[in-house]
Amino acid sequence: MTIQVLGYAAQNESSTLVPFKFERRATREDDVVIQVEYCGVCHSDLHMARNDWGFTQYPVVPGHEIVGRVTSVGGKVSKYKVGDLVGIGCMVDSCRTCSACQKDLEQYCEGGHTLTYGGIDRIDQRMTYGGYSQTLVCSEDFVLKVPENLDTKAVPPILCAGITTWSPLRHWNVGKGSKVAVVGLGGLGHMAIKLANALGAEVTLFTRSANKEQDAKSLGAHYVVLSTDEHQMQAAANQFDLIVDTVPYDHDLKPYIPTLALNGTIVLVGYLGDLSANSVPMIMGRRSIAGSVIGGIKETQELLNFCGEHNIVSEVEMIDMQNINDAYERMLKSDVKYRFVIDMQSMDKVV
Repeated sequence: MTIQVLGYAAQNESSTLVPFKFERRATREDDVVIQVEYCGVCHSDLHMARNDWGFTQYPVVPGHEIVGRVTSVGGKVSKYKVGDLVGIGCMVDSCRTCSACQKDLEQYCEGGHTLTYGGIDRIDQRMTYGGYSQTLVCSEDFVLKVPENLDTKAVPPILCAGITTWSPLRHWNVGKGSKVAVVGLGGLGHMAIKLANALGAEVTLFTRSANKEQDAKSLGAHYVVLSTDEHQMQAAANQFDLIVDTVPYDHDLKPYIPTLALNGTIVLVGYLGDLSANSVPMIMGRRSIAGSVIGGIKETQELLNFCGEHNIVSEVEMIDMQNINDAYERMLKSDVKYRFVIDMQSMDKVV
């Protein structure tokens, strides 16, 4: 039997999000059914709702930072049981057989991973709908165990903003003695600072806003460099093993490259588009520009376990589902510290 669900959807690129009734698939043998308790609000939710990237199919139910409780499981499910606290991030399936999937890097699936929303299910070809909804159905292999000791309402952004910054920190072997810089203090940037600090790195924030110094240091940054101050940027030369660039819009990379140490890397995790850089400082210091997206299921579980051990969660502002359109407008103005999370119990008030 299919499952009747109430969610919020955009019906076209110019519409606001409104209540939307739809069907989830009948439970498969490997499926977990989850009652959504909290769902984070990501910049990509807004971009998808408004078709900013040009490939949105409507109606679209956003939401890929999902935390809730298991309400039922399929007959062959072995990893989860009713009552478990679980999460779902940006993907709900992949081909599972390509070289990337075999290396637990499903985010780089050669056939393309199945997005939690706005994707096409590999088995029944139905559109996937996300976490702005009461119930979600997902293969157990793409469900994550959430530590019970964490503040549950502040966990959802870990599943996108957190893993998006954790994956490069791990790939470039950040640890004690590493020098890491973070560009931008938003949803991704604040998680990058927390996680790099917890890994033992010396952490610096690059920012255009002088008033962010106190916030950055409270999150775990040791130093703050004003990127518009030429003298401060010169003083930061040849320092960083890794720069995690979280800025989501077009910006000049040239000022940051000379601040990398020998063999250093600046990794872009927020921006989609053309790059502007000069190769001279790269050649002279064997420096690299790289890109990275989220993480595989194994790596995301590793992150959740790490957060459980170190009591790390996101800084969040709670909203009701009915206020999502206002939240989108505020997000465009960067008017949130640092991530909105929807209390899905508010869906009970939707008529």
